[in-house]
Amino acid sequence: MRRTSFATTRRLAATGIALLLLAAAGTAAPARAAEPGGPAPLGQVVPAPASVRPGGDPYEITARTAVRVPPGNPEAARIGGYLAGLLRPSTGYRLPVLPGGTDGPGIRLVLDEGEGGSGGEGYRLSVTSRSVTISAREGAGLFHGVQTLRQLLPARAGSTARQPGPWTVAGGVVTDAPRYGYRGAMLDVARHFFTVDQVKRYVDQLALYKYNALHLHLSDDQGWRIAVDAWPRLAAHGGSTQVGGGPGGFYSKDDYREIVRHAASRYVTVVPEIDMPGHTNAALASYARLNCDGVARPLYTGTEVGFSSLCVAKPDTYDFVEDVVGELAALTPGPYLHIGGDEAHSTGPADYAAFMDRVQPVVARHGKTVIGWHQLAGARPAPGALLQYWGYGGTGAAERDRVAAAARAGAGLILSPADRAYLDMKYTKDTPLGLSWAGLVEVRQSYDWDPGGYLAGVPAAAVAGVEAPLWTETISTSAQLEYMAFPRLAGIAELGWSPPATHDWAAYRVRLAAQGPRWDELGITYYRSPQVPWLVT
Repeated sequence: MRRTSFATTRRLAATGIALLLLAAAGTAAPARAAEPGGPAPLGQVVPAPASVRPGGDPYEITARTAVRVPPGNPEAARIGGYLAGLLRPSTGYRLPVLPGGTDGPGIRLVLDEGEGGSGGEGYRLSVTSRSVTISAREGAGLFHGVQTLRQLLPARAGSTARQPGPWTVAGGVVTDAPRYGYRGAMLDVARHFFTVDQVKRYVDQLALYKYNALHLHLSDDQGWRIAVDAWPRLAAHGGSTQVGGGPGGFYSKDDYREIVRHAASRYVTVVPEIDMPGHTNAALASYARLNCDGVARPLYTGTEVGFSSLCVAKPDTYDFVEDVVGELAALTPGPYLHIGGDEAHSTGPADYAAFMDRVQPVVARHGKTVIGWHQLAGARPAPGALLQYWGYGGTGAAERDRVAAAARAGAGLILSPADRAYLDMKYTKDTPLGLSWAGLVEVRQSYDWDPGGYLAGVPAAAVAGVEAPLWTETISTSAQLEYMAFPRLAGIAELGWSPPATHDWAAYRVRLAAQGPRWDELGITYYRSPQVPWLVT
């Protein structure tokens, strides 16, 4: 899953080529589009809405516009305040948030049980000359509707400085709901550490495209990133380095709570991962008693995989699992806990199965649903477990068949094929960052596939959703992270949200091009793929 050479990583870091080429490709003098006189078409949205019915006069946000929310509903008031806070800097308008009178003029947020057919995340956006009305059954739907409204406004609405109007929204109706209930992005904070603020910035970017899960890869051979009271050296010692050296870092429990809180405010669920029994050198270096020979391993700053393993036979191992899972579950309000399970090459098949038989019930006892990498299919997945498939064209038929069999037996699947959804794969051979063991993944390659039919022999109902992982062997800054994520992150979002009938590369690339000026306004670094007709002056 993460095959590379340490020499390559160090060479990139030492020469600075990555940053220089990144600046030339994605941040230097970005082309800006002259925006058309009229409002953006209702359908020019990513992810594509389920239904668009244009028509009628547009609505214009003016100095008289108010955001109206249901009385006595703090959640709707918070979403209204979020929307007003986004638009005040660029418009210069007060945009007061007024409880009550949601049938009045302005921008109206309406909680309506009658929207039940769209599910908890669905919404309806109706635009007339008098009002913009976002109605939903639950707060998540209102929030997603707000993201659609943001895209229907001019790109300059994302500016932090006052901009000239007009601020018009095209007339018509959007009715929308997600295809899949799980739409995730993974951030590897173990290979290189990312601060709380950096993670929160990424959460905000995910929310733009209606992602609802942030999978945090919190432990690996190179670093342990979460404080555990019962095992303090995991963070203090195991978190003290990263790929290529450097100070590393870890999240205190309060840090982690802040990430969870911020993500929840954006309707994103945090899915923590503690990878085991392999990818555990940071833990093995922190505590000698986790090793079969009782000797602590040295800290590791390379990028090879498959050499580490917890000692399956030792009782200490399961004390460790119980404490770590228990403390992490107590910090995590979401339903999932990821136990890794991939590339455990130093753990024999029988030991691997025995380990998973003991670990999965621990997760259940602490009230969480197991997610594991798809190698868990080689053991005995717990009832209700989700397998995250990261295979690609080079994955053997026997391995794919095991995953399909597990799906037919009741396991759910999250699809993250490495040659489609891995955001750390190079775009082209000249991409200064990233890896290429799964191939080169340009924007079309990342978008042009169907999760529902990707794996032969898998029932469509077994697919829980999609996830876009971003491994960080070669990535250490937010600008680098964004360059590898954008624009592919938007495409994976569309595969997870939009109906299959809307998936059309020719149409998508035009809608994607319209996102460029928005990213420029938001200060998002991105790869200007030649496959996309980016807007120019």
